[in-house]
Amino acid sequence: MALCAKKRPPEEERRARANDREYNEKFQYASNCIKTSKYNILTFLPVNLFEQFQEVANTYFLFLLILQLIPQISSLSWFTTIVPLVLVLTITAVKDATDDYFRHKSDNQVNNRQSQVLINGILQQEQWMNVCVGDIIKLENNQFVAADLLLLSSSEPHGLCYIETAELDGETNMKVRQAIPITSELGDISKLAKFDGEVICEPPNNKLDKFSGTLYWKENKFPLSNQNMLLRGCVLRNTEWCFGLVIFAGPDTKLMQNSGRTKFKRTSIDRLMNTLVLWIFGFLVCMGVILAIGNAIWEHEVGTRFQVYLPWDEAVDSAFFSGFLSFWSYIIILNTVVPISLYVSVEVIRLGHSYFINWDKKMFCMKKRTPAEARTTTLNEELGQVEYIFSDKTGTLTQNIMVFNKCSINGRSYGDVFDVLGHKAELGERPEPVDFSFNPLADKKFLFWDPTLLEAVKMGDPHTHEFFRLLSLCHTVMSEEKNEGELYYKAQSPDEGALVTAARNFGFVFRSRTPKTITVHEMGTAITYQLLAILDFNNIRKRMSVIVRNPEGKIRLYCKGADTILLDRLHHSTQELLNTTTDHLNEYAGEGLRTLVLAYKDLDEEYYEEWAGRRLQASLAQDSREDRLASVYEEVESDMMLLGATAIEDKLQQGVPETIALLTLANIKIWVLTGDKQETAVNIGYSCKMLTDDMTEVFIVTGHTVLEVREELRKAREKMMDSSRAVGNGFTYQEKLSSSRLTSVLEAVAGEYALVINGHSLAHALEADMELEFLETACACKAVICCRVTPLQKAQVVELVKKYKKAVTLAIGDGANDVSMIKTAHIGVGISGQEGIQAVLASDYSFSQFKFLQRLLLVHGRWSYLRMCKFLCYFFYKNFAFTMVHFWFGFFCGFSAQTVYDQYFITLYNIVYTSLPVLAMGVFDQDVPEQRSMEYPKLYEPGQLNLLFNKREFFICIAQGIYTSVLMFFIPYGVFAEATRDDGTQLADYQSFAVTVATSLVIVVSVQIGLDTGYWTAINHFFIWGSLAVYFAILFAMHSNGLFDMFPNQFRFVGNAQNTLAQPTVWLTIVLTTVVCIMPVVAFRFLRLNLKPDLSDTVRYTQLVRKKQKAQHRCMRRVGRTGSRRSGYAFSHQEGFGELIMSGKNMRLSSLALSTFTTRSSSSWIESLRRKKSDSASSPSGGAEKPLKG
Repeated sequence: MALCAKKRPPEEERRARANDREYNEKFQYASNCIKTSKYNILTFLPVNLFEQFQEVANTYFLFLLILQLIPQISSLSWFTTIVPLVLVLTITAVKDATDDYFRHKSDNQVNNRQSQVLINGILQQEQWMNVCVGDIIKLENNQFVAADLLLLSSSEPHGLCYIETAELDGETNMKVRQAIPITSELGDISKLAKFDGEVICEPPNNKLDKFSGTLYWKENKFPLSNQNMLLRGCVLRNTEWCFGLVIFAGPDTKLMQNSGRTKFKRTSIDRLMNTLVLWIFGFLVCMGVILAIGNAIWEHEVGTRFQVYLPWDEAVDSAFFSGFLSFWSYIIILNTVVPISLYVSVEVIRLGHSYFINWDKKMFCMKKRTPAEARTTTLNEELGQVEYIFSDKTGTLTQNIMVFNKCSINGRSYGDVFDVLGHKAELGERPEPVDFSFNPLADKKFLFWDPTLLEAVKMGDPHTHEFFRLLSLCHTVMSEEKNEGELYYKAQSPDEGALVTAARNFGFVFRSRTPKTITVHEMGTAITYQLLAILDFNNIRKRMSVIVRNPEGKIRLYCKGADTILLDRLHHSTQELLNTTTDHLNEYAGEGLRTLVLAYKDLDEEYYEEWAGRRLQASLAQDSREDRLASVYEEVESDMMLLGATAIEDKLQQGVPETIALLTLANIKIWVLTGDKQETAVNIGYSCKMLTDDMTEVFIVTGHTVLEVREELRKAREKMMDSSRAVGNGFTYQEKLSSSRLTSVLEAVAGEYALVINGHSLAHALEADMELEFLETACACKAVICCRVTPLQKAQVVELVKKYKKAVTLAIGDGANDVSMIKTAHIGVGISGQEGIQAVLASDYSFSQFKFLQRLLLVHGRWSYLRMCKFLCYFFYKNFAFTMVHFWFGFFCGFSAQTVYDQYFITLYNIVYTSLPVLAMGVFDQDVPEQRSMEYPKLYEPGQLNLLFNKREFFICIAQGIYTSVLMFFIPYGVFAEATRDDGTQLADYQSFAVTVATSLVIVVSVQIGLDTGYWTAINHFFIWGSLAVYFAILFAMHSNGLFDMFPNQFRFVGNAQNTLAQPTVWLTIVLTTVVCIMPVVAFRFLRLNLKPDLSDTVRYTQLVRKKQKAQHRCMRRVGRTGSRRSGYAFSHQEGFGELIMSGKNMRLSSLALSTFTTRSSSSWIESLRRKKSDSASSPSGGAEKPLKG
């Protein structure tokens, strides 16, 4: 991305002084002008052409064009190359120009927006591009923020303002920012004009959620955080006006710093094509050398005898030099083995496949009105080759809609409903939900089934009251009351909203807050608590606390957090209650619920004052501010009293178990990478059928040291190998490692295994000396779940599989923490869910529900791969059949580089005569209908094994093309040697031979594509027969009197086509050539279909046989499971919200049945082939073939 400012050395810190442009200009900070466009009128042509010729193919064809402009070596007119080249360059240039025009338009629109800037004590209208660092800007309601600003003051009490950050993170809920108290009173322009504070802060960076700086003013210093900043791209909402100081402008703003280009992804077919094109070019050079040597020999031995009649050109002085020129001539003639139309056709086909994905109504979510979207056109065929899926859990497999389900209070569990016999009632057997009509402020959508909890609340149980009091106080939720009694909660995360809503329904209604108070209606009585401190959540603390003073003056700390963190910070007197609560936690975890532990601690006044002083000092520290605050928080959050635990249900998305089962049958391995606790993730794994009770064993790796992790991985491998030996199944299996080709017995083990590994263990497993041991163990398992992983670790796991496995990877997620994983994988899929659209913006494909993944891969992906492979096979075949005829003709024309066809046929062959039929096949073809693709997931495996287009298939196509070219040349040659016309004259003249061979070629390749087409549409018929008709129309037109009269020098052979094609001998020759070229193909396919059909052949046959029969389905019995698994979660909202609340004075009120999939015996060819491909597999320890050692 180009920017207005010149490139400057990197900053170490940013200094900005208010109302002092002269001081700020000496630092040469970037202006607020942005430029995302690449070209202008003068630079467009040279720069765009330079960029296009960075492509090797374009440079190659330009080189050929230059050769054709040299008359001594060119047998073809220059337009045979320049027409397709100019067409491709023009189409690309128009596309680039259009894109850049819109970028220019967008830049101008943004740069010319008006902003009110305080200059010399007066508010003046300035364009955004003229705003500078250090300027004070006035923003009004619903205006975009012009630059990254330090909020100074606003129309709201105590410097509050409300913003929408949808352009930054995709989240549409309003967020609150607040000015520091010292500047919040600067609402008057005269005071702002005198403001000369200086900000020293971090240099420009792309971290949207962090800012660290200090304001120096009036000989004092004041800490600044992200909660004091308004970032460019935000919109001011529900705030009449505010003033801000420009800290970062233009390209230095965090929005522009995050506008980096996404890494360009290429498919495996792209990479293979590049290799094959190099091989073809080498083959082309070899043919040129052979023919050049032939020319030199012929000129030396034969040509010298004809010097009188066929003199050499003036520049040619020897047979050797004649051969040298002949080499370049043949390079020009034979270059059509790789025509430029190949690259154009590939892009057109990919574009068509992308539109099919976008238009698929079965991937359209009616609830959200969200269609599937192919955000790239370059990866479609790779969707048909995926072997590993890396999935987030929350919001991807689950709905990220939290429901308060159960709780444990003072050792008693609430939430289950029992029948008269004491058995738990299932959901369908439950009575009516609890009646909350006693509470006029209750949320009518909240449902709870256990009436005993409400009874405990009404009876005044102190523990129950304290439990819900904690839930109503310890949070960062904002409330809004539009009408009396109509409360709306705005929570940063769904789980926080669920907990506060639960407290609300049970009589503890969070009503409103100011930065220093929280008002709660407790059983109908309004009570206002003084909010002394919020100890905010972050990913390290995994807990949050509030310190409040009740109306009686008593100070209490309330804390909620993950059980692994909080249980270690309880007072020893709670041990008995801890044991009971732990049992409840295990019970909740067994049901897949997300748990949270609640505790409190009383503080005396003296201790609190002393602690608050140390907290203030830590917040003002310039270095390690966060670490110092964490240390202070750690001190007060100790020796707490246990209250109980909450259990929240995060429901699975619809269709997740069926989708995972279907993808597993397609031999796709699914790894779940989640930040949730191990127990939660494991239970979701059982819920979505990734893990089953039928599995041989689920290995859990929880080691805290390198040695522990290595030992646990070693034991897992030993158990798998011992199990394999026990059933006599000791054969080896292919491990496709790129660094070396070794053998692993693990992937052939008997039984099904799963691996669960924690984040701290994964950190050791990903180290260089252990990563291959981890990879081999994980790849031997049917399912892998990585828990408590960071976004970076998600990307590292994906990178590890990409690095060592020759497999296509796909990552799918819905949140900002999945972006790195999505960008790292070969294919990134974003789910437009509850966590904004950052994952969608970073993805290659997006849709709204996980279940659509099965259709994306098994239907669109498989078809795209099939179509692209058939297209490439046919394309190389037809071009070798076309081009190699020149090679054979060289031996009969004195190696003179004379062409068989006329130059117009050479020009039009690839762009008119044969382009549309192959495009139609590449866009519309299918082997089996979409229903069968879903019913028989084994059909997906040929793509994973790359069976349909590889080096072997390429050479088969080339061999068929060469075979066709031999027959195409020698059959007419043999016939013409003796044939005569109807009038007895000799038939064998050059033009008649050219017409015969060209007509035979067009007919043969048309019949061949008819054989290759598996799914006929009206478009296929129209393009194939239409292309033949166009060929004959152009052929007769070029040999007509009309063109000869207009261009006598170009169209000299008047009536040749009519005379030639009027001869029965010619048509017999064409028919004979067509039959001899096509019959071996038909015979081979017939024998293969009968003797060794593949699975798609069997499916098609089954479809015909059972066309009138209804498919029979039976339901899989849902297998229950037992066991105790602890589960937990902390929070999912962002850090910093609590600090914001405390820093101000006021907050404004304002299925599950799964069809069985029949795996037919005909699919065993895939397994046998997979074993055959295991000629040398891998083992992480080295290059030799050896078993693992424990």
